[in-house]
Amino acid sequence: MRTLVVCSGGLDSVTLAHKVAAERNLVHIVSFDYGQRHRKELDYARRAAQRLGAAHDVVNLVDVGARLTGSALTDGAAVPEGHYAEETMRVTVVPNRNAIMLAIAFGIAMARGAEAVATAVHGGDHFIYPDCRAPFIEAFAAMEERALDEFAKIALATPFLHASKADIVREGARLGVPFAETWSCYKGGARHCGRCGTCVERREAFELAGVADPTAYDDADYWREARRAYLAKHPA
Repeated sequence: MRTLVVCSGGLDSVTLAHKVAAERNLVHIVSFDYGQRHRKELDYARRAAQRLGAAHDVVNLVDVGARLTGSALTDGAAVPEGHYAEETMRVTVVPNRNAIMLAIAFGIAMARGAEAVATAVHGGDHFIYPDCRAPFIEAFAAMEERALDEFAKIALATPFLHASKADIVREGARLGVPFAETWSCYKGGARHCGRCGTCVERREAFELAGVADPTAYDDADYWREARRAYLAKHPA
């Protein structure tokens, strides 16, 4: 199946690109520059496309992103530190981000003759991001079926929808994904900070998956403190 992958350059979406390349026909990788403070992630998406021999487009949404205010990823607010499932991480929500990006991706997919659009939303995103949950995915797929009616049939592929971040790390290890060639940190510094929600999630996932983490962090051990604090407030 000719498949277009939405790829930010993060661990999840780069792993997805490798999975599609191995199991389907990866024809295109699309990334989005919406003015995110960690836009260095886009370079990792470019590297993935080169590695996998896929066409790569970066869609410029900077003007749109400037109007999606209220998020620490597009405004000047500090990126929160701590466990990725904490309520404080809601400040990282970018209004309607996935709906906007997926709508554009489906348009590109139709123009390029792709049969599917793949996105790496996963179970770990469900705590905070409503546009990563199953009801959104199901509704969006139904909407696109109507939007492209009589012109194209393009599936929405979400193989990680009910998977954990650790599951994705295990899958990436199986596929030989070069994890050091992915970027997660929302702060976008020279190295992964190790303290923001995405760094904590990344570091924890490698530990839970039993896979060596090649990432260089400014604080490689903070995730343990963040995890303990979260579990103390949310006992199983």
